[in-house]
Amino acid sequence: MADSRIFADGLLEGRVALVTGGGTGLGKAAARELHACGATVTIAGRRAEVLEAAAGEIGSHCDAVPGDVRTAEGAGAIVETVLARHGRLDVLVNNAGGQYFAPAEAIEPKGWRAVFDLNVGGTLHMSRAAAGGWMRSAPDGGTIVNVTLSPHHGLAGMVHSSAARATVEGLTRKLAAEWAADGIAVIAAAAGHFDTESLRKYPEQVWRAAARTVPLQRLGREEEHAWLIALLASPLGRALSGSVVTLDGARDNWFGPWPPPGLRDKGGEVPMEERRPR
Repeated sequence: MADSRIFADGLLEGRVALVTGGGTGLGKAAARELHACGATVTIAGRRAEVLEAAAGEIGSHCDAVPGDVRTAEGAGAIVETVLARHGRLDVLVNNAGGQYFAPAEAIEPKGWRAVFDLNVGGTLHMSRAAAGGWMRSAPDGGTIVNVTLSPHHGLAGMVHSSAARATVEGLTRKLAAEWAADGIAVIAAAAGHFDTESLRKYPEQVWRAAARTVPLQRLGREEEHAWLIALLASPLGRALSGSVVTLDGARDNWFGPWPPPGLRDKGGEVPMEERRPR
């Protein structure tokens, strides 16, 4: 088992973690870091062959379970499998999600429901299955991390996803309050633009343009997101219950470069308000 680059050895020793959508991208990176921190990890998704390959890459204490988070029955079966194999479930990372580019007026009701069923329904089904299946009766409760998206002021061309992810953040806050008495922490991690395999499938000008919308002028690295997930899965994460922790290189506060093109005067200065003499 490879050690974490930034966390103390054995940070999550003895813990069992489940990562949905863990076969690729940010989910796979998160699973790898949780494993490096000492956790036993199960990754879930719909493509068994992808999951098995990822589990083999991550390490000896990682296994896979295919399933569909979009129904209560599918989510329950995933959790039951983890409990049958490992006897407990301490950390759930609701990473499974998805969307597609489309103008608001072109989104059909079927497409809208598909995005909500996965991003909102999947998060709720998995959270309820984990809470009812183990965490609510466990002596030390558990931690649920819901992965959402930044910027919070909306994603152009993905109004369905913007609405769904905002719903998940509201769900996070309410579940955190409702389940606090059971010792269950619920946190949201809002991810900005990351350099993932799925992003690289777009033309180069697309992912380069995405990097330019980040004040740091670069895409996030997968391991940076993974470090945040491991931190939230640690004992410190429990104190952040009900929070939305954003990791986006200040993308949430970005409306373009300053000064905007065309604002400078002939001398290259930004015009300022004329002040009256006192």
